[in-house]
Amino acid sequence: MRLTRHRRWAVPVVAAAAVGLALTACTGDIANEEAADVDCADYEAYGTFDGAEVTVGGTILDLEADRLNESWADFETCTGISVEYQGSSEFEAQIAVLAEGGNAPDVGFVPQPGLMNRLAAGGWLIPASEPVEANADEFWSEDWKAYGTYEDTFYGAPLMASIKGYVWYSPAEFEEKGYEIPKTLDELTELSETIAAEGDHKPWCVGLESGDATGWPGTDWVEDYMLRLHGADVYDQWVNHEIPFNDPQVAEAFDAVGEYLKNEDMVNGGIGDVSTLVTEAFQTAGLPILDGACSLHHQASFYETFWNPEGGDENTVASDGSVFGFLLPPVNADDPLSVTGGGEIVVAFREAEEVEAFRSYLSSDTWANNRVSLGGVISANKGVDPENASSELLVQSIEILQDPETTFRFDGSDLMPGAVGADSFWKGIVAWVGGESTTQVLDTIEASWPAS
Repeated sequence: MRLTRHRRWAVPVVAAAAVGLALTACTGDIANEEAADVDCADYEAYGTFDGAEVTVGGTILDLEADRLNESWADFETCTGISVEYQGSSEFEAQIAVLAEGGNAPDVGFVPQPGLMNRLAAGGWLIPASEPVEANADEFWSEDWKAYGTYEDTFYGAPLMASIKGYVWYSPAEFEEKGYEIPKTLDELTELSETIAAEGDHKPWCVGLESGDATGWPGTDWVEDYMLRLHGADVYDQWVNHEIPFNDPQVAEAFDAVGEYLKNEDMVNGGIGDVSTLVTEAFQTAGLPILDGACSLHHQASFYETFWNPEGGDENTVASDGSVFGFLLPPVNADDPLSVTGGGEIVVAFREAEEVEAFRSYLSSDTWANNRVSLGGVISANKGVDPENASSELLVQSIEILQDPETTFRFDGSDLMPGAVGADSFWKGIVAWVGGESTTQVLDTIEASWPAS
């Protein structure tokens, strides 16, 4: 595989009346005989291919990976392209090494714009084709498109999205005990202290373990507090290193989070003491809520999938169901809505017509609605019908992302250079909950920031 920068793979954009955006390099009959059982009208624009294969890598695993495969099954049938997806919890740590060695998959679902920038700077990425960029312009905001852009070159459209500031809880417990949804951060503290004082269980359950990425759920806490305590401008200065990582405002956010994560009275409900935060997998950490062993769990909208890991519906996500979520509240009840979130950027490592056909499909409203309808996720694609979402909470999440009044900021660690956002920040969280002081941890992270 060439390790130099590649030219843009240009494809003509068809007339707006056509369904989707055409990739005209391949023509002919539908290769897959199963197409007779599928309505292929939505897929005609992508062309037909005889025995082509596209390999895909990412961090998405288990049930979510199964739903991914289902989301493009009709595309495979109608275009003749076989899509082979392989998920790995070590994807972020390994992808640059694979790319440098010429062994990267054809397509990568990169969950960090900072990592995408590193891959682009290495000359390993193929710029997005015109149909992909046209979809990004039509279906995403300028901010979202910017996350897939490096040095004025557009490399990939977003895929899915998440809102990271949810606090999951049991509606039945709240009703039984008379708890109110907190409207401010002070009210959240009061609620937590009330639950702790009752003595039945620790109020919060937390899991930071995630393989090579252990620590990232803790960074989400800090990012939520940075945005709420100091606002979007300071948040932007922080992730762009216009203020140092050991700035007093960052320390304030860490210490506010520490009132929960480093407090034996607050964690780790149903699991153990503070030390278990770094050994408990993030996928299972919230489940003690279902047993009444904790009351609160901070995790993104995508956590809906983990309440029913086998794909059943025994634990309903609804305001009157088994579990539901409220957004981490603001400092003041009348503050404008500000949320952090994340997503994936669909990048390509191989220049091929079938790769761009697949990327064009993933950037469309057709794919976004197909995947959202399968459950458990949301998308910031403006062509998504919120009612296609699988729960009341996810409908709300899509509406929040589509609301022009919402202040949205991408996950801070995902925007930072990989040496920080995917290394020292994660490791710093682990050291911090393990006993290191805020000052020690912030100084160490600041020292890791690349000089240029």
